Amino acid sequence: MEETLERLRAAHQPVPVPLELPSHEDLVDVEEEVLLPIPREMRRFLLLASDVVTGSLEPVTAADPHAHTYLPEVAAVAWSMGLPRYLLPLCETNGNYYCVEPEGEVLFWRDGDLTDESWDDVWRWIDEVWLES
Repeated sequence: MEETLERLRAAHQPVPVPLELPSHEDLVDVEEEVLLPIPREMRRFLLLASDVVTGSLEPVTAADPHAHTYLPEVAAVAWSMGLPRYLLPLCETNGNYYCVEPEGEVLFWRDGDLTDESWDDVWRWIDEVWLES
């Protein structure tokens, strides 16, 4: 995780309006809104690196309820499109979703179905997908 976090921070691209990292209280608010606990490694990502902007993907955030990447809003749209309710979206891409299951595995939901693509955890997904986008 530490090596991936360092690579991610090094790839960060400054933007005019930077993203903010959430507080623990922000994550409690998000969990209350989505009515699901945030899996451990997804929680760590949100707390440590959800302010990073790099590549072509925009993972969810949890600090600003007005951001288009705000987890509860992304989740509401994903669930309305048929994403199973037990999954939390991690990143939307062209109407498809990388999502996290309760134990922390990242799955890819495309065209209304879960695919065979998966990653052990959020950090592996960051390494193999986001940093390569």
